[in-house]
Amino acid sequence: MYIAFLNPQGNFDRLDSYWTMHPDFGGQLVYVKEIAIALGKSGHQVDIFTRLIKDSNYPEFQEPFDYYPNHENVRIVRIPCGGPLFLQKELLWEHLREWSDNIIDYFKIQNKIPDFLTGHYGDGGLACAIIKERLNIPYSLTGHSLGAQKFEKLYSSTDDLHELEIKYHFSKRILAERTAIHYADLIFVSTIQERDEQYHHILYQDITIHKNDQFIVAAPGANTTVFSNLEQPSDTTFFETIESIKVRDINDDRQHLPFILLASRLDPKKNHVGLMKAYASDLKLQNRANVAISLRGIPDALKDYSHAKDSEKIILDEIMDIIKVNRLEGKVMFIDIRSQFELSSLYRYMAKQHSIFTLTALYEPFGLAPIEAMACGLPAVVTKYGGPSDVLLENDERYGILIDVLAPQSVISGLHECLDNYDYFQKQAYKRVITSYTWDATALKYANAIKKLLASKTEYSSVVIPHYFLDPTSEKPNPMIILHSMLKNKGA
Repeated sequence: MYIAFLNPQGNFDRLDSYWTMHPDFGGQLVYVKEIAIALGKSGHQVDIFTRLIKDSNYPEFQEPFDYYPNHENVRIVRIPCGGPLFLQKELLWEHLREWSDNIIDYFKIQNKIPDFLTGHYGDGGLACAIIKERLNIPYSLTGHSLGAQKFEKLYSSTDDLHELEIKYHFSKRILAERTAIHYADLIFVSTIQERDEQYHHILYQDITIHKNDQFIVAAPGANTTVFSNLEQPSDTTFFETIESIKVRDINDDRQHLPFILLASRLDPKKNHVGLMKAYASDLKLQNRANVAISLRGIPDALKDYSHAKDSEKIILDEIMDIIKVNRLEGKVMFIDIRSQFELSSLYRYMAKQHSIFTLTALYEPFGLAPIEAMACGLPAVVTKYGGPSDVLLENDERYGILIDVLAPQSVISGLHECLDNYDYFQKQAYKRVITSYTWDATALKYANAIKKLLASKTEYSSVVIPHYFLDPTSEKPNPMIILHSMLKNKGA
């Protein structure tokens, strides 16, 4: 099969540039890359379509084609739209018609039409719908996260719809998501919980209630060539780097203790502060373990983080205040991690120290980071809110510890339980990844679902794209007023 992945935001290149350094270069890019490569290895031809960018701040994305070494069936195809400069995802909506039309022109030039499209996030899904309107190519949507839940949480703390719209463009996002969902032939979700909570939210349920048979649960996996419990040649040098940082940040009499590791980006919803408050409140936990926090591009946070982003500074200020007020100096280590290879080495080092991976996010749609850590031999203590509850618990068998991140005592108890039963949870974690969460398994579910759909010779329904996305100069709709009314009327 020839499969096209549509992902206009962020970007892809052979070096995975900027991953975790910008919100648009997050887990979604990992997901697309790894499934594309796994499908390519099984003999399918895959093109990843993204934006062509000619921006001095992002020089890696100026060429129309790119590739991943040793994966000849996978190409990165960059298609221009919206001018040459990098645009964050919130600003892409009005340019998606141009991008989609240019992709169609590319198909004509190469004289080859994909058998199937797979759109990622609402913008990739909308682009699929636009192309389906013209070429009648079936497509799937993988939403990764949908806007309604984020809107609802933010709206609960402010009545200023105009402010939310200016910052997040919710009206465009949710309108695009509803369009993409409505015309999708398949919808891939990571967990049953994602299907039931995100897609059956009141802002989508009038559409999704008719599409239950089109949902496919295909959980993401770990790249086990990178995230593995087998020590790699490069580990020796990076282990020495970690040791030097540990000597720098951790008191001499605590060098032997394991770590509670936080390895997610600095974002309020990841709730680093919640973990630090719980740790600060329990002396017994402090006596059993140190805390390690991975950062990106901040060599020594205890000394200086003045060049961090403003949003990161706010979180680091809170963390530093907790350290100072509770006298946690010498118990907390900050480590600069700049690549997946360094991250996997960090995980293997921490596993040797009998440390714990923890994710105290307020909500986690799926949670690929715990799976990657578990593949490297780390047991996981993770938020119960969202997808991790399906990963770490199945048929009453526990593969890690789920915690209520809104209750500090639950966080503390979970960490103690893991330390008390370390060998058991370490074995359970690795077992779960190897048996259920690899990218080859994810790609196989994609391929089987697509083949089944194509073999059914389904008559695809005609597509009607909202007028705003066809003509950005037209009068724009104001779904924010509709969203406001729906949420109030439903009592949400």
